[in-house]
Amino acid sequence: MRIVFMGTPESAVPSLQRLLRDGHEVVAVWTQPDKPAGRGEKLHAPAIKEFALAEGLTVEQPRKIKTDEAKELFASYDPEVAVVVAYGRILPVEYLRAPRRGCINVHFSLLPLYRGAAPANWAIVNGAEKSGVTTMFIEEKLDSGPILLQCETAIGESETTPELLHRLAPLGADLLSKTLAQLDTITPRPQHDRDATFAPMLKKADGLLDWSNPAETSERCVRGFQPWPGAFTHYRGHRLIIWKASVTEAGAGDTMPGTVISAHGDELIVTCGGQTALRLLELQPEAKRRMSVRDFLNGTHLKIGDRFGEE
Repeated sequence: MRIVFMGTPESAVPSLQRLLRDGHEVVAVWTQPDKPAGRGEKLHAPAIKEFALAEGLTVEQPRKIKTDEAKELFASYDPEVAVVVAYGRILPVEYLRAPRRGCINVHFSLLPLYRGAAPANWAIVNGAEKSGVTTMFIEEKLDSGPILLQCETAIGESETTPELLHRLAPLGADLLSKTLAQLDTITPRPQHDRDATFAPMLKKADGLLDWSNPAETSERCVRGFQPWPGAFTHYRGHRLIIWKASVTEAGAGDTMPGTVISAHGDELIVTCGGQTALRLLELQPEAKRRMSVRDFLNGTHLKIGDRFGEE
């Protein structure tokens, strides 16, 4: 098929790779503009751009997709199908109508569950037992189009969002391959809004831990809000990212949530709501590298009775 591919992050690469392997004609790859990153604010290309250029594909990176110029450029490629995998923008109706056989989205959830920009993150944060991939026809309303194919997978007890996406990306590529091969015979299934849940775009504030929540909730936030915004708290007026943690049976008693009840060697335990406790395992103080609890404790004067969460 003659295809325009639209995607941005690393999780989109396996799908584009599979389209090429299956012999489809990818006439253009649309992705987000390069963005500044790191202390030097050097421009970094999206993962999909780097892969596409290495394969000799045409890459388009319009800063605005709602302009007449961008719409005409998209239509000029005359695609049979547009394939969208985590592109990061909502497509205007002109894009949906341009491909002769429609726009197909590879979405990393079991729709209608977790419609939105961050389905894998919110599935972990909310304690979902399973996730998966859906292929669907894109309609104007966000992630509401008819479902083509789906596959599901269990979420591991200690799995982080990057780890889950690392598994979902190749599953999505396989599902996309099957979808295009069977496009003439698949009967699309309508979604029902009454069954929908949502996975909104992440904000920095989402990562702020509320120590009054049970430890299990905070542990899921630590895994689910990776790689950004990161689950974080404040200690002595500075931001402290928590990269790894586990629920512990240590008795929290009636201690106020956020209070340190153990701090020695490799052990740092903080009380949470419901008389539960969280063992912190890997941390990153503001403007410093990720480090073990032992290294963190060696570099601070933290003691039992200190409280996290106070700026």
